[in-house]
Amino acid sequence: MKKIAIVLCVLVLATSLFAQGAKEASGYKIYLITMDQMDQHWVNVDKGAQKAATELGGITYKWLAPDVKDDAKQIESINNAVAGGANAILLAANGPNAVTAALKEAESAGVKIVYVDSAANYPAVQTLATDNTAAGATAGKELLNALKGNGVTSGKIGIISVNSATASTVAREAGFRKTFEGTGFQLLETQYCDGDAARAKDMGANFITQGVVGLFGANEGSTVGVGNAIAEAGKKVVGVGFDKSDMILSLIKSGNLLCTMAQNPDVMGYEGMKTAVRALKGEAIGAAYFDTGVSVLTKANL
Repeated sequence: MKKIAIVLCVLVLATSLFAQGAKEASGYKIYLITMDQMDQHWVNVDKGAQKAATELGGITYKWLAPDVKDDAKQIESINNAVAGGANAILLAANGPNAVTAALKEAESAGVKIVYVDSAANYPAVQTLATDNTAAGATAGKELLNALKGNGVTSGKIGIISVNSATASTVAREAGFRKTFEGTGFQLLETQYCDGDAARAKDMGANFITQGVVGLFGANEGSTVGVGNAIAEAGKKVVGVGFDKSDMILSLIKSGNLLCTMAQNPDVMGYEGMKTAVRALKGEAIGAAYFDTGVSVLTKANL
């Protein structure tokens, strides 16, 4: 009987080890879900996530995103990731509240949530993003200093952003506006383009006809639109923006944008992937917020 018991224990242990080995071999399924597929910013988040997945090994990784910024489409992407067997989702939330029900269902299914770039109003393992309020304030200071350097101490300033809900761009606008408090400048009502550069250009052109002395674009599409509007108008309007793309850098080199706040989307994706894996392994995560940094790109340092 004792021998039979030993044999049974060995068989149970072997079966357990085999099952564990099979699980490790199959690895984790981790999805990146961004606001859209339009911006080069998201392409770079994807590159960072891919790099980390390759380095870590044994990860099945997929980037899902709507073709345009749309809450319903982003919810569909989250649901598809859960249905596809996701163990973790790296999410750049289009808005703070629209996706929370979908995230609750995902978490109930055992999915770990990590925010990259923009968080929703739902608990997550960690948020990896720019300090957007501080970066928005920096953009404001760059514009204010440039205007004063040109002898301009008053006038209208236009702001073009994505929408009134996305946490990252709302914070950027708040930081930007605060910089101009108590100055002689009037900040006009923000216009929203859903990140569409063509719409942002039309909005920028409309601001220019209103006689603005400065324009601020709160994301990649908005910034491209601002720069193109200034280029087309051929007037001395100072434009500042956010994000780094080939088009934005070209607009800075040509003098149609003063500068841009360059985020580190590759760091968001890379460190976000590592955070997701640590969470899945039950390892310590660290701080709830991970500042991925920002730098000011001008014609002088390109």
